[in-house]
Amino acid sequence: MRSVSKFPLFFLLVLALGACRREADTPAPPAQPDTAPAQAPVAGAPAVPELKDVIETNDAYIVGISYPPTLNKYPGLAQAVAAYSDAARAELMQAVAGFGNDKPSAPYELSLSFEQVAETPELVAVAADGSRYTGGAHGEPLVARFVWLPPQNKLLTAKELVPKVEGWASIGAFIREQLHTSVSVRADADEMPPEERLQFVRSADKMIDEGTEPDVDNFSQFQPIVGAEGKVIALRFVFPPYQVGPYADGTQTVDVPAAVLLPYVAPEYAGLFAKS
Repeated sequence: MRSVSKFPLFFLLVLALGACRREADTPAPPAQPDTAPAQAPVAGAPAVPELKDVIETNDAYIVGISYPPTLNKYPGLAQAVAAYSDAARAELMQAVAGFGNDKPSAPYELSLSFEQVAETPELVAVAADGSRYTGGAHGEPLVARFVWLPPQNKLLTAKELVPKVEGWASIGAFIREQLHTSVSVRADADEMPPEERLQFVRSADKMIDEGTEPDVDNFSQFQPIVGAEGKVIALRFVFPPYQVGPYADGTQTVDVPAAVLLPYVAPEYAGLFAKS
């Protein structure tokens, strides 16, 4: 037991000595050339820290956040991802703080995983999935998607991609049809009695219709599906629990082919898509 208690102090001393040696041995960085770098930082913008996995545990809360290392190649995207995870963590800590000196009966928890789902010279896509538990029967689902355009150095939003409500009406109708069909197939597979089937389908269809109304906010979470030639062949729209179905149904997705999307895509982004 005595050797275990001394180890952290010894380890910290080794780290401190190593850091001092590196500072002494590392020469001052050379002067920057007059030519601007390819991606110069925006004047006055805060430095973007390198994203690293987070694991924190104690009696009051548990935090686990994981990032793909490739995100650090895109500072703007990393900054957007960091802002999302920071906000999720801040809400958790606010709930923990509400206990004061007490502790929750079960630790509050934030579990969040970021995954890079596409990368081409034209776009990078990241999926965030997880949950935040602050009491109750189950956790709060966390679902987000980020589509980054390296040439423009910006995030692509649903509103920019499809600027007119007519576009979302048509796209929403396609999505709605797929979801209604899925409900009918499930009801048939479960061999529900006629009255129970009618009630189930009616309730599910109502949630689907409300969650796919032609409001851009209903379609804000999407990720590209990239074909062999590096062009987008479809967009996968992602719907968190409660938007188009109950919590038990989990996150639902619908893939919309490029041919359905292209008539409504803003001209400046049409080049991202495969032409049929």
